Amino acid sequence: MALVRCDFFSEVLGLSTSMTVLLPEGPAARTPAQASPGHPTLYLLHGLSDDDTVWVRRTSLERYVEPLGLAVVMPQAHRSFYMDETRGLRYWTFLTEELPAVAQGFFRLSQRREDTFVAGVSMGGYGALKWALRHPGRFAAAASLSGALDVVGLQRTRAPEYLDVDHRAFDGVSVAGTPDDLLTLVAGADPATLPDLLVTCGDDDDLYADNLRFAARAQARGLPLTTRFGPGAHDWAHWDPAIRTVLDWLPLGR
Repeated sequence: MALVRCDFFSEVLGLSTSMTVLLPEGPAARTPAQASPGHPTLYLLHGLSDDDTVWVRRTSLERYVEPLGLAVVMPQAHRSFYMDETRGLRYWTFLTEELPAVAQGFFRLSQRREDTFVAGVSMGGYGALKWALRHPGRFAAAASLSGALDVVGLQRTRAPEYLDVDHRAFDGVSVAGTPDDLLTLVAGADPATLPDLLVTCGDDDDLYADNLRFAARAQARGLPLTTRFGPGAHDWAHWDPAIRTVLDWLPLGR
């Protein structure tokens, strides 16, 4: 695999930002562009206290991805909850519109739905499922690892690790009933249009109950959801094997 740290200027954010990218190497990866649609691509989102480098620093992601021929694009989103912040920057627009165009312009990535996937951890799990639920035609599969899947509940209870999410992203305004509320998105989703979904979370995680609630709502609506619940906490000891589970689950080669 090639590991690329890419610094670039974002017109949407109005500042310089970064993404970390894993790219396949070898003869198959060097097939002329006109003979290939490009690499299958996983957009992989970080959590609240991390950045775009965390996946390659805290897991064996590169080793897991190498035999798959899969590119991985990991953007920087700070503590934005992948939202157009009420007081701040337009990270949702950056993620869903600008980032794919920039990444596809720099690297030979497939633009086909069947080759495109999204996943994330914690805040990134929320971002990944929100992207898939709001733009289902873009992805073949979407996965959440220990995701913050009930943001309305977090706003209400103000769990200590999320105390500051209101300051810029939400500015004290509830997202209940809006397109930033995953449970509202689930209620209005058409199961026939959605990508495959995976939710995984450890039973010793503070977000476990939120993940169970999301899964129950999704299953009641008939959404194409797979769950992986079991032992584990909100930490990288759980997420390293969990990302391997996600990679094994992805519908690569369809």
